[in-house]
Amino acid sequence: MRPPLSAAIVIADAAALADEAGFEKVTLSAVARRLGVQAPSLYSHVRDLKALRDGMTALALGELADLVAAAIAGRSGLDALRAYAAVYRAYAQESPGRWQSLQRRAGEAVVRSDAARNMSTQAGAVLRGYPVPQDEHVHAVRLLGSTINGFLGLERTGNFDHSSPAPDVSWDRTVVALDALLRAWPAHSGTDSS
Repeated sequence: MRPPLSAAIVIADAAALADEAGFEKVTLSAVARRLGVQAPSLYSHVRDLKALRDGMTALALGELADLVAAAIAGRSGLDALRAYAAVYRAYAQESPGRWQSLQRRAGEAVVRSDAARNMSTQAGAVLRGYPVPQDEHVHAVRLLGSTINGFLGLERTGNFDHSSPAPDVSWDRTVVALDALLRAWPAHSGTDSS
């Protein structure tokens, strides 16, 4: 007997659908079909498609934060950075729809969620192994995210399939280059507009 529907069950099923068919294929009607219910019955668990997708993003953030925490525990510097990046890459490959859910503008509730805070904490833990001042962490985190997710996005769409060396070689060089950049973080430029 199937357990009664809940928001967690609906979101988990949507995430599974995203991994199987792609994030863009997740609709309320597609999730309802998978669960064997009518689409209107989902509205008592998720407000609308945006809420469903935000739930998937929060789920992915939580999973990724837990994986990163385990991978970087007891590591610092390049070892922590390699572990951090490797978790992202493995997650993108093993859970492609969930990873895609992280490549979108999330709602305010997701941005302020425990999962988002935990993910931010893990990035901060990696940065503690580098001479990046605390007030520069936001810039360093943006650099890590844009470099790692940019590479993964290009890899996912096959942009590296037609040239040598293999993407794994470039991935390793990218992580080493990030390490070098973080070790030589530039002094504050004083150009903040905030």
